[in-house]
Amino acid sequence: MPAPKLLALIAIFFATSLISVVTGSTSLVTVPVMIQFGIEPHIAVATNMMALIFMSIGGSVPFAQKGVISFGRLPGVIVLTILGSALGAFFLLAIPKARLEFVIAVAMIGVGGFTLIRRDIGLSAKRVSRTREMGGYGAAFVLAIYGGFFSGGYVTLLTTAFVLLFGMTFLESVATTKVINVFSSAVAVLIFAWRGVVDYKLGVILGITMFLGAMIGGHTTLKVNPVWLRRIFIAVVLGLALKMLFNYVQS
Repeated sequence: MPAPKLLALIAIFFATSLISVVTGSTSLVTVPVMIQFGIEPHIAVATNMMALIFMSIGGSVPFAQKGVISFGRLPGVIVLTILGSALGAFFLLAIPKARLEFVIAVAMIGVGGFTLIRRDIGLSAKRVSRTREMGGYGAAFVLAIYGGFFSGGYVTLLTTAFVLLFGMTFLESVATTKVINVFSSAVAVLIFAWRGVVDYKLGVILGITMFLGAMIGGHTTLKVNPVWLRRIFIAVVLGLALKMLFNYVQS
């Protein structure tokens, strides 16, 4: 890849990782950019997934240092995530991505609107029923399938699911989903590597870039007022959902 294009990609990936520590939906920005830069779509998805491993680790470190990651449910969710992500990665070549993005966009608008109506959601931790908790595990598995397939919007919806079904605060959910995304991305990358569609050199370069961006973004997030964290999340969720719908209509 020519140096000017590589430098542009590095700048875009760095800026995206700063913001998407909170919002998720990194791949809705990075994958289309990679394709526009002439990278074949499947290689773009796979290589971006490799970079997300670095980003998720970088984003997890500040939250782990401050003790805001919810470790209680992590083992079960990680197992479900590994299984779901593996299934999703195998489906990459078989499922029309455009249709799936349409469904995800509608879901994102729904959760964004619901979160707007319920102003108390995500501001303080809540005890939940066993039924809601099991629903959270189910949502983690289903979303992991999509996460292994493409990832665009995966962490955003997972963050919302943890707030609504596990009763976490937005900060706890944002922190916890970073750890889970390490496993989701890693499993998908192993399968993509087996298929021979990962650009390792580019993945490492962009991964290191995103690791640094996520570290900075994570430390910044810890200083943000919970109310503003919720507002930022909702605004970006609705904005990205509208973008996905626009792309679907244009296609």
